[in-house]
Amino acid sequence: MKQRIHTGGPVGILGYAGEVPVAWCSIAPRDTYRTTMAGMQPGDAKEQVWSVVCFFVARSARGQRGFNSLLEAAEALAKSHGATVLEGYPVDEDSPSYRFGGFVGSFEKTGFERIGRAGTRRYIVRKRLA
Repeated sequence: MKQRIHTGGPVGILGYAGEVPVAWCSIAPRDTYRTTMAGMQPGDAKEQVWSVVCFFVARSARGQRGFNSLLEAAEALAKSHGATVLEGYPVDEDSPSYRFGGFVGSFEKTGFERIGRAGTRRYIVRKRLA
């Protein structure tokens, strides 16, 4: 991670309430993450796929569109770097684990579509950016 930061590679974005950081989203080209998140999908050779893999919103900022704002900012960042597809790995709301990846319904409300599964709990969702 330290090397990626020093070389200028994208690692994520912060969300603020005024001047106080209250949210985080891990976003970068998919190939910079471990392959356990999701493998290549049909047609990926022609795409620039970026992934959002982890979210955090402080309790004090929850219920105030924090997740949606992070996701919108992540889309804009990925698109500005040439991404054509944004991919996420959310779970159902009743999942006992992997909740840091967000919930399927939240992604679907912003235009993501389910395209498969990453293990037994996580979905693979995508949104076309270009």
